[in-house]
Amino acid sequence: MSIIIAMLIFSVIVIFHELGHFLLARLNGVEVTEFSLGMGPRIITVCKSDEGMRVKFFASTRQCEEAKGWAGHTMYSVKILPFGGSCIMLGEDDVVDAENAFCKKSVYARMSIVFAGPFFNFILAFILAIIITAVAGVDKPVITSVESGMPMALAGVKAGDEIVEINGSSINIDREISTYFTFNPISEGDELDIVLKRGDETYSVKVSPVLATAETVIDGVAVGAMDKKEEPVKTYRYGFGYGSPRQKCDAVSVLKYSAYEVKYWIVTTVKSLGMLVTGNIGKDDISGPVGIVSAVGSMVDESSNYGISSVLLTLISFSILLSANLGVMNLLPIPALDGGRLFFQIIEVIRRKPIAPEKEGIITMIGFVLLMALMIFVMYNDIMKLIVG
Repeated sequence: MSIIIAMLIFSVIVIFHELGHFLLARLNGVEVTEFSLGMGPRIITVCKSDEGMRVKFFASTRQCEEAKGWAGHTMYSVKILPFGGSCIMLGEDDVVDAENAFCKKSVYARMSIVFAGPFFNFILAFILAIIITAVAGVDKPVITSVESGMPMALAGVKAGDEIVEINGSSINIDREISTYFTFNPISEGDELDIVLKRGDETYSVKVSPVLATAETVIDGVAVGAMDKKEEPVKTYRYGFGYGSPRQKCDAVSVLKYSAYEVKYWIVTTVKSLGMLVTGNIGKDDISGPVGIVSAVGSMVDESSNYGISSVLLTLISFSILLSANLGVMNLLPIPALDGGRLFFQIIEVIRRKPIAPEKEGIITMIGFVLLMALMIFVMYNDIMKLIVG
């Protein structure tokens, strides 16, 4: 069941991404030769040809190209591998002498078509966030408890105060508090400049953490007494709690907090990529399709105890993460991704002439091969994590 659910989620996200390319291509007068869901051989292909609606099963590319009356019309296909998708445009990867070819359009028209895919992922994430926020409410960054004698209490902070900003970083939803500390671990000598709201008044405090406990750890994992070399780890705390229940809100606030939700996942994805580059995140923290299927299964199992509505809201929330993540990943300046193509187009704007198609093709092919190698590695890593447990 988790595989089917994951496939449905992937399908919706990919279709929306490719729909962005499709609509902007049509808007700019570019011929779309094929719009497909999945990869590999076609299972079913539909085309509104010169002779009316036509359907082919398991048709090869050659059969589609030679089909009578299909030339100049868009084919809509479902392919055998249930991940990925494509919006293939005339003159997208080669030079075609036709006014409705992608390569014949202005660089800004081409940039809009390429950018539309990732942008539509952000739109989908926003639509899903509206559903979550309207049904479940918003998780405002409200302080639920303050420990007596600890830094936050001594600074005059009280339970019920709402955090607005931490060291210049805007805090709009509850999860942004924990995310801030994830990317900015507490250490000795740190000082937080926190802006809070109490009723209609806004005030700020400066707090420094205090040493809370000292645990014995080995290789970063807390343990009891062992014969191996022990390393004391100091834990610093500010002395406050958060995590208030979601609150229902009006229509304007639903839209506002839905935008905050999408922003949260975009920023989290970008910062996580930064940690991956710097080595602060390892391969075990990365997941591909297999890992996502496993995560979907776990989420369904855990939320099913609270009813079907809880399951649906959990899956919608997860889809927001995936859609925003796909949007960010596709904007990376990596050949074979939308971001790689945008990078070439930005260079074209600067140079005022395009890069030679053969050179761009070679670079894109190399990027595609490396991307496939990465996908295989991530899939292998996912499988090994499931086997090891």
